[in-house]
Amino acid sequence: MSSSNPPSHLAIIMDGNGRWAKQKGLKRTAGHEAGAKTVREITEYCAKIGVKYLTLYAFSTENWNRPKLEVEYLMKLLEKFLKNELETLMKNNIRFKVIGDLSRFSKSLQKSIKDIEEKTLKNSGLTQVLALNYGSKDEIIRAIKKLNEKNLEINEKNFESCLDTAGFGDVDLLIRTSGEIRLSNYLLWQNAYAEMFFTQTLWPDFSVDELEDIIIEFNKRQRRFGGL
Repeated sequence: MSSSNPPSHLAIIMDGNGRWAKQKGLKRTAGHEAGAKTVREITEYCAKIGVKYLTLYAFSTENWNRPKLEVEYLMKLLEKFLKNELETLMKNNIRFKVIGDLSRFSKSLQKSIKDIEEKTLKNSGLTQVLALNYGSKDEIIRAIKKLNEKNLEINEKNFESCLDTAGFGDVDLLIRTSGEIRLSNYLLWQNAYAEMFFTQTLWPDFSVDELEDIIIEFNKRQRRFGGL
């Protein structure tokens, strides 16, 4: 059922890398490495079943408050991920896009992001969206500033055109791993009518099988959007 009727826009809060590593007596960095492998598996599966947009919460505006060494490692891992994943993206006809405020990242990381966005621009399958230095409140403030700069009338259509996710459509299905039950400043506008699933599974252990089960359950829900 899941492959015949996938959500158009799937958003995931990838939580639990650190706890996964701690449970195994490993450094937190090992959890992030394992989490990156899960990103590849889930992305390839979503491309296969016909999801149009997969938006992954990779680094929030609040994550800068983590220990300096961990943040530095995450930046290096991100550069490595971008370098290693281009082949996978091209092989699976996946377009790559980043949302968030990239101004705080190094020039080299910004260039790596731009290069992959450009190289995958003509791919017509799934769009893999990484939310980097992203916070929904920050996004909304930036969107309001864009509205003012463009002197646009304030309405939903114009506002959405100024969001980082312009053209993606609202989130249909939101998944958060690791047992936490909150949005954590993630796609607050876009999740207005999303169906939400919270799983105890830590992100490195999240599997294609579990995602398929969630999508099957998602398809059983009646989405009324405020109507009857």
